[in-house]
Amino acid sequence: MKKFITTLQNIWKIEELRKRLIFTIIMIAVFRFGAHVLLPGVDKSALEAAAGGGNTADIFGLLNAFTGGAFSRASVLALGIMPYITASIIIQLLGFGVPYFQRLQQKEGESGRKKLTQITRALTIAVTVVQGSAYLTFIKSAGAIDPNLSESIFFGANIVILSTGTIFAMWLGERITDRGVGNGISLLIMIGIIAALPGAFFAELQQQSGALLVFVIELLVFFAIIMASVLIIQAVRRIPLQYAKRMVGRGSSQMPASNVRDYLPVKVNAAGVMPIIFAQALMFLPAQIAQFSGADAASSSGFVRALSDPFSLPSSIIAFFLVVVFTFFYTALTVNPKQHAEFLKRQNAFIPGIKPGKSTADFIDTITSRVTLPGSIFLGLITILPAVAVFFGVNQAFALFFGGTSLLILVGVALDTMQQINSYLIMRKYDGLIKSGKMMSRTGMQVGNTL
Repeated sequence: MKKFITTLQNIWKIEELRKRLIFTIIMIAVFRFGAHVLLPGVDKSALEAAAGGGNTADIFGLLNAFTGGAFSRASVLALGIMPYITASIIIQLLGFGVPYFQRLQQKEGESGRKKLTQITRALTIAVTVVQGSAYLTFIKSAGAIDPNLSESIFFGANIVILSTGTIFAMWLGERITDRGVGNGISLLIMIGIIAALPGAFFAELQQQSGALLVFVIELLVFFAIIMASVLIIQAVRRIPLQYAKRMVGRGSSQMPASNVRDYLPVKVNAAGVMPIIFAQALMFLPAQIAQFSGADAASSSGFVRALSDPFSLPSSIIAFFLVVVFTFFYTALTVNPKQHAEFLKRQNAFIPGIKPGKSTADFIDTITSRVTLPGSIFLGLITILPAVAVFFGVNQAFALFFGGTSLLILVGVALDTMQQINSYLIMRKYDGLIKSGKMMSRTGMQVGNTL
């Protein structure tokens, strides 16, 4: 505890880091304030009742969790940053199959990334208009529109407001990235998710008030799951690399084998949370089709409800296998062994015992497939852990934090932010080491290049 307090004191002593942290907190406070500003002409109580009153076992509960409750409140930030995430996913998927986007992502460098950013922003506005129209249609079907307000005015004004709210959320995220700490977009998503944690925690505490030992066991299991998630997120399979002799002047040189510490890291969880997002979207699709079609379908309603309920046994089994399949699929799209092999060849690097070129690409592909298998199984287990928690008596709101996208986003963003803060602390210590003449002894311990 003393070391933790000392670390906080060191963080506060660094002026640049202190200013960045204060700026980040202010931006987050503004974002949370916007989540409580109601859209004009909306009956809030009627909308909350239609959204299930906070029920987490449907798509509305999932959207509400990602927006920090702004969805059920019908706030100006009801869509949050989700349209931007949707647009980013679309652009990323286009980069796998459309040559123009492939060229922007891989070959045009900084100018290509700027073009992709502009295209993503324009697509975000289009996605916001579509999602905003669907959201306002849902409000209308719930009877949550003020009867004294014209529907044309309600739709026109609120689509503009929702679009502006999403653009404002994007702007806040970009400002946090530039002038704050951490990735701004990811932080806003994490804040939206974690906003529901205190209420879920106290609800579970109240539910288990007569059995505090059970509640303590739940917290210990929750802590163990977080630790396992940290290990899997950071886990990599290191493929050792060596460099061929390089010409220096009229001779050649090569680093001694004892100093070569370069490696190619292959992540166990290279797909991140994307397989879970794809699986959940696919699981909710039948219920949404049935809802928009307006069909009664009494014979299939039980199956459709089971699929859309993330805590049911059929949904958990299907979701597990979908996540495993999507993990391999998404990893195959994002990890390109041929590109890694070409890069190593250009850098005069090679894997010991493996020939450059096709053999290297095949070797990297084999290693990636092997490490992806335990990673996919872990993601599948993380996906169904909330259902397991509910089975053992945990309330649904608190059970969502035992796994799924909520847990992985919280852990991943927290690790990324802590790493950035730690880099400031390390740079501060390096300044002191340089002055004391001990810098050379520390640089020999640094790990080499990563791809």
